[in-house]
Amino acid sequence: MNKLTSKIKVLVVDDQPLIVEELSEFLESSGYRCVPCESSREAVEAFVADPEISLVLCDLHMPDMNGIELTQHLQKIAGKHRLFESILLTGHSDKQDVIKALRIGIADYYPKPVDLAELLEGIQRQEAVLRERQKNEHLGHLNQKLQYLAESIDDLYQDMETVRHPPPFKSTVAADDEALCDLPPIFKQLSPRQLDVAKLEGKGQTNYQIACDLGITENTVKLYVSQVLRLTHMNNRTQLALALSPSASAQQHRQTAH
Repeated sequence: MNKLTSKIKVLVVDDQPLIVEELSEFLESSGYRCVPCESSREAVEAFVADPEISLVLCDLHMPDMNGIELTQHLQKIAGKHRLFESILLTGHSDKQDVIKALRIGIADYYPKPVDLAELLEGIQRQEAVLRERQKNEHLGHLNQKLQYLAESIDDLYQDMETVRHPPPFKSTVAADDEALCDLPPIFKQLSPRQLDVAKLEGKGQTNYQIACDLGITENTVKLYVSQVLRLTHMNNRTQLALALSPSASAQQHRQTAH
């Protein structure tokens, strides 16, 4: 018995059972796991049920859906989050069909009767392509996480510096914003950076404007706004802005005086 050497699983689709059996046996003897199907509908069900399928080997001329239509349908199912490649088998070398197949993203095609050795080389090439695509996708996700981590560390460092060396109260807001100095008591619990974001939010600034003013990203602004709403027990940004408006501060001051 041959030992399996490949991690990818091949969906073998043809409306002729003998061809499906021959191709599956050959590929399994070459180290590939196969999912044999004798119709396009069966192939769709198998593809949905088994996320390990990453290579589709299908006949062009089949009832219900031909190989091109099947690949297009599987592409819609896969979306942007599932990688797979398709190889087409055809008993008729129609140039227009081949052009259409390549145009929709089918990786390769082979005429029938299939040269098994040549087909195996093609499958091995597509396996290498899949590994490279998977690696690039993984690196892309990793880079996004690293960028988010770097931004978070930078914000944390700035907050620590603010705590260690607190600036004058008005240094982070506009000098003429006197009305915001008299804050409701619930806002006293906020960190300096949370307070800065809350005050700018109270002035009606957008996330983009706040990000520019404070030198942070919009995503970080959204995070701070969420924290402020949670800590102050407010339901939305409008309620927060109203609580920090000059009229609200003046009313708070009058109530305190009486």
